[in-house]
Formats: sequence, C-alpha cells, structure tokens
Amino acid sequence: MINKRILSNGLKVVVSGMPHMESIAMGVFIGMGGRYEQKHVCGISHFIEHMLFKGTDSRDARRLKQDIEGVGGQFNGFTSEEMTCFFVRVPARHISLGLDVLSDMVLNPRMDDAEIGKERHVICEEIKMYKDMPSSYVHEILAEAMWPSHPLGRPLAGYESVVERLDRKALLGVKETAYVPSRTAVVAAGAVKKSDFLAAVNGRFRHFPRGKGMSFKPFSHSAPRGNVRIHHKETEQTHIAIGFHCPGRNAAEGDKYALNILNIILGANMSSRLFEEVREKRGLCYDISSTVKKFEETGAFFIHTGVSNDKAAMALEAVMGELVRIKNESVEADELVRAKEFYKGQMLLAFEDTGSRMLWLGDKVMTRDGIPDMRSIPRHIENVRAEDVRKAANMVFARKNINLAAIGPKAALSEKAARRLMEIR
Repeated sequence: MINKRILSNGLKVVVSGMPHMESIAMGVFIGMGGRYEQKHVCGISHFIEHMLFKGTDSRDARRLKQDIEGVGGQFNGFTSEEMTCFFVRVPARHISLGLDVLSDMVLNPRMDDAEIGKERHVICEEIKMYKDMPSSYVHEILAEAMWPSHPLGRPLAGYESVVERLDRKALLGVKETAYVPSRTAVVAAGAVKKSDFLAAVNGRFRHFPRGKGMSFKPFSHSAPRGNVRIHHKETEQTHIAIGFHCPGRNAAEGDKYALNILNIILGANMSSRLFEEVREKRGLCYDISSTVKKFEETGAFFIHTGVSNDKAAMALEAVMGELVRIKNESVEADELVRAKEFYKGQMLLAFEDTGSRMLWLGDKVMTRDGIPDMRSIPRHIENVRAEDVRKAANMVFARKNINLAAIGPKAALSEKAARRLMEIR
C-alpha cells in the first residue's frame, strides 16, 4: 500500500509500508537541479548538495556520517537535471535518527566559509576526474550537442571557472529560493507505519520556510539538431555516444511503454540486439548499451560503446545497421515476449528493495506530481504490440533526431566519416 499526503505547508509525504522488511529507506527530494540554473551559476545545485553533507548547526560533517553509519546505515545524495535528493537506509528501529539527520541537513546546513573553500576544490577535482574518463565525458559532450545553449546541455557538476566563483552568499541565495516545502517530497519505504511517519515528518518540517521555488526554461525542439562533436584525444579506445531526441514524460502512456520496450530489445541487457550483434557476433567491443532518459517536455535515447580505435567506424556502421533493421522489420513474437518479461521482472526485483522502491516513488511524485498505480504497470507493458515498437523506432530513429559525440585519436573517427555513417533511412 502506498499513501501520499500533502501537509499544510505544501510538503508531500509518501509512505510505502513493507512490514516484512527489517529496514527503512528514506529520502528528501527537492525540485532543484541542473536545468533550473542560469549559466553563470552552472553547477550550483550540485555544490549545494555537497555542502549539506558538510555539517549543520548541531552536527559537523563527521558526526553526520557517524550517526548513520554507526547504526549500520547507508547515507548518500545525488543531483540530477530536475531534482536533488538526500537519502538514508537504516535498520527500522533507527527510523527517528535517520529522519532527524535528513531534516537537519536540509533545514539547518552550516555553510561554513572554510568548508565551502575546501569543497570548491573537491568539486573542481571531480570535474577534472570526469574529463579524464572518456566513458563519462563523452556523455557530457553529447549533451552539449543535443541541447546546445540550454541548461540540459550543461554538466551537472558545473564548469571549473564558475565553481571557483561561487561563494556562501550565492549558495545560500539559491538554497533559500529552491528549498521550499511546496517543491519538496519526503518518501519512505520499508518497515514504517504511515501515521507515525506522517507525524514525525510534520514535526520536523513544520517550520520549513515557504516559497515558490525555481522554474526552468523548456527546451524548444525547433533548435538545430544533427550535431556531431568529435573530441580528439590519445586514448586506448574510442568512445562513441549516439543520442536521439525522443518524447519526454508528457508523451502518451502507450508511447512511453513502447519506447521502453524498444530500449530493452536494442540495448538494455546482454541478450539485446546491439550486445548480440556488435559484441558477440562481431567482437567489436567489450560493452555496448542503450538507455532512455525522460524530462518534462523532452527526452533522449542514448547508445554508448567503447571500441578499439581501428574499429570505431566499423562499430558505428554496425550500430546504425541495427537501428535501420528495427525500423523496417517487425519484432518477432518471442523477442517481444522476452522484452516484456524482462521489463516486468526488473520492476518486481526493484520494488522488493526498500532503497530502489523509495527512489522510484520519489522520482514519480516529483516529476509527475502523482504516483502511478503499480498494479497497472504490467497491463500497460502487456498492451505493447510489435507494431507499437516499430512505430516508436521510426519516430525516434529519424535523421533529424540523431546526434553523436566521440572521444578518441584523430585517426579513429573523423567528423566527415561519422556524418556519412550516421545516415539513417
């Protein structure tokens, strides 16, 4: 049973009781992320997330970690394009402690100048680390190609030149504007009683200062597409990332499930077409995968692989061949059944874990302002037909939608060769 309540100050509370469990996962989700940022403060959401782990008025950074880890718990956070999240997973008997730590971090961060200075350096090192990892950095380059001059195309960690300038005043200003109850959800999954949790959340967040929160600039699909970005670097492998614009969360329900099935068939597991064709049959790579990312008004279908430098063009040609095939040929009945069973099975496994369930619920309540009926999901999956998958493939894998980024030596893949191989019909 999943229960949702909106408190008098606008804060959302979601509780999913799992009485057979011995643990509880809790998360505080804030409607603030990379796409809400102006360019001159790019990375500030991520910086604020870091700073909330650096101490509160009553706990220093060491104490925050010790309070959770000292009872065997787990403690983390993340920043995405559309939200920031802080979460813990603790034995059920320590639910009060876990909630107290989370609320203390969100409501009473110390934001000490000395700690800001140290964390600024840490984040700059994080930015450098990603740039030294082609498998990660290629996605950053692809985002810039897909969403040029738009917040979705900027790195979540920000730019070094911007991070170096962010100070306490800037961090507090954005934090106080964005962290408001009407744009916040507190979510729990596990051995928790709804009434007890609601009372506890209400008690700790009743003095949460109100406000309107932040807004973002929608992406215009009239923007230029078909961008290619080749970053030449002496690497052992050439990393290729292909991105297609696709519908976001505002798409029709049937289209969303067909797109997810398309992703499973193409590259979401080891029995997918791309893995079978590019790795198993041709031996061109160690790993290849696809994924779908959905935002409010837009989305992206990504394909990524790392290949030997002398096989980059061959691998790209093989990938494009599979995309053409799934556009032009109907999916066989047994392949469709396997994809559906994988989809349902993965959701079942995720829902059995308190942490995965909490994160799924938090994402849904923040991005949809509602929670789908979990019992209806298998029915939506079963309703996807082979012709729906082919329709989704033709909608997404269109010439106007394709963008590509690659990192590797000059001799591996030129922009001219990439554009020639990207032709899709």
